[in-house]
Amino acid sequence: MEFPAHHQKEVSTPPSTKAAEALNSELNAAVKNRNIKAVLELLEQGADVNSKVESGWTPLQTAVQTGEKDLVQLLLDRGASLHARKDNGGTAFTEAGIAGNVEILGLLLEHGSDINDQDINGFTAFMEAAWYGKEEALRFLHSRGAEVNLRRVTSEEKAKLHKGGATALMDACRERHFSTVKILVQEMRADVNIRDNRDRNALIHALKKGSVKKRYQEAVSIVHFLLEHGVDMKSKDECGKTALILAVEMESPELVRALLEKDEIDVDDADEEGNTALMVAVEKGDYEIAKLLCEKGARTDRGNLIAVAKRNRSLSMENLLREHEALFVPEAPRAWEPNSKRWRAHLKNLDQMYRPMIGKLKTFPYIQQKIQDGIYLGLHGGTEVAVRITRSAEGDKEKEFFEKCSHCQHLLKLFQSEKAKGCMYLCFPLWEKNLQEHLQDPEGQKDYKAALKMIFQALRELHSLKFAHQDLHPGNFVIDLGGKIYLADFGNKRRSTEGQEELVKSDLEASSLLMLYVLTEGRKPLQQVGIKDLAPNSPDYTEALDLVQSLSSCDERGLEGLSKHPYFWSNQSRFNFLKTIWNKIKDIPNRKSIFQGPDVTKKTFPYPKWTKMIDEGVLHVMENPRHAKPTRYSSDVTQLLRLMRNMDEHKDGWISNKIGDYAEYFLKLFPELTIYVYNSLRQNPTWSHLADFQDPS
Repeated sequence: MEFPAHHQKEVSTPPSTKAAEALNSELNAAVKNRNIKAVLELLEQGADVNSKVESGWTPLQTAVQTGEKDLVQLLLDRGASLHARKDNGGTAFTEAGIAGNVEILGLLLEHGSDINDQDINGFTAFMEAAWYGKEEALRFLHSRGAEVNLRRVTSEEKAKLHKGGATALMDACRERHFSTVKILVQEMRADVNIRDNRDRNALIHALKKGSVKKRYQEAVSIVHFLLEHGVDMKSKDECGKTALILAVEMESPELVRALLEKDEIDVDDADEEGNTALMVAVEKGDYEIAKLLCEKGARTDRGNLIAVAKRNRSLSMENLLREHEALFVPEAPRAWEPNSKRWRAHLKNLDQMYRPMIGKLKTFPYIQQKIQDGIYLGLHGGTEVAVRITRSAEGDKEKEFFEKCSHCQHLLKLFQSEKAKGCMYLCFPLWEKNLQEHLQDPEGQKDYKAALKMIFQALRELHSLKFAHQDLHPGNFVIDLGGKIYLADFGNKRRSTEGQEELVKSDLEASSLLMLYVLTEGRKPLQQVGIKDLAPNSPDYTEALDLVQSLSSCDERGLEGLSKHPYFWSNQSRFNFLKTIWNKIKDIPNRKSIFQGPDVTKKTFPYPKWTKMIDEGVLHVMENPRHAKPTRYSSDVTQLLRLMRNMDEHKDGWISNKIGDYAEYFLKLFPELTIYVYNSLRQNPTWSHLADFQDPS
């Protein structure tokens, strides 16, 4: 089919960004709908032939997926890039391997596609054709030079995790395409004994889907075929499971029998958890397979087989095992002490009770094992964990998010995960309490500053990942045995902040309420607490009040700047800040204006008669030093700062005995001084840099 020539000059002006996005979206939709006329019109209007939509799909890749060769040709003629990649690194050519359209594969090769091009997971078009059982495409690609035994190449990071390394044959075996497997081995001489980066060969891949019924008979045929073609039966999967154990899990007596007929099989070989094929068969209650294994001489003294049969109420299994000399052995509770203090008794109960394993996870989602709503105790490979159970689709998204948190200090990290029966089990390092429980616990001292510092840092880390939390309540902050606080998102309400900075501001407002909740020890529900609940005589009242107000007003400093607020300073740091200000302003002729100018805070100096408030004897000594000329201190703020500096730099024994610690004396006498000086400097455009104090504490 011929299409009208494309004349760039007919496009009068480039469309605006928003209009261009709309055009590109329409172009992709037109390609999906195979509407060539609409595609031509949109290209003439300025739609970008190489634009990308969700997941990085280009019009060419979408056209390849439709199988419309004319549409693919049109886009190529209009400059569509063969080398554009989706988010997963796939190109139009790898997509053609999935579609299995030989004509389109040939067309793309004619235009310069690389026959062995790989996506970011190492998949080639040949591998994709094998995965989806596209036999015509497989033969075509092989005839054009595709490497049959090419192993998937992944990133160095993934290779360290033993990902990648699989071949097209492994893919066909895993997806149970028997005729494809035969083509690969018999026609293309695929090597049945190549191993992937997890040391698994084609036989292990053929058995990995377990008892899934889809194309079950094909899987059985593939295993028989591989055995006939000399596959190594000693290969194991990543959990140490042998082909025999996997065949038992697949609940296939036919395959178990076929494997047992081979002398290479060790019937008593165990996986990394010590489970043998017979132990798995007894656990599953599969009498026929257990009988085959016993008759082959499987040991019956491995694992407490009689106890398992009794638990399953299987008298026939018990009798079979006793015929082969199995004995019941009472199990003594293991001498194990959990790390957790709070959950000790519950964890010991969980450890001693029987629960069907979910991968390496043991959990019991019922009220006695509940930590908080939707979260339960668990043991993953013996490690104490908190388990959140979600639907698989939601769990995959959650897992993806938690992987982004792996390098953050105060965001809850994922320890491990398991999938079973449509559910995802997300396992987190176990915590002792949430923030609400911690604050309301009458025992133990509480460091509110340290807690708020960690809360602020957690929120800053979340914002750095381009997410706003949107659900900052005490139940979403958890505390481990060492007192470290982590931010979680159990309500799954976080939102991307891309182009929505107002979401960050709403988190700031919410954190002001959370701060009040912490400082008032959680005595009132979060939504009921207010500034009036903060006792004026409480420690750091002035600094706390200023910080709360800054948060609630979405101060321009944001969490980064407010994390350096004087509230977090120690008394000594506040005193050092105040006395050093005098050193920085003493040579300024009109230094009073720093605190009184029109651009400075409207708040007046709270201690206009400070000379009357300070100890009379102390002031007399300072105004009449022993080895210097008499001096006078007026009642403005700069003179108070001068006095504090001079007193600390030229210590007098009598004064020290009289007032004790200088920092405590001045901050108790003038509790609003630090915030007044700090805000006056910060809000003065000329002298705001003086407020940048690095607190060493």
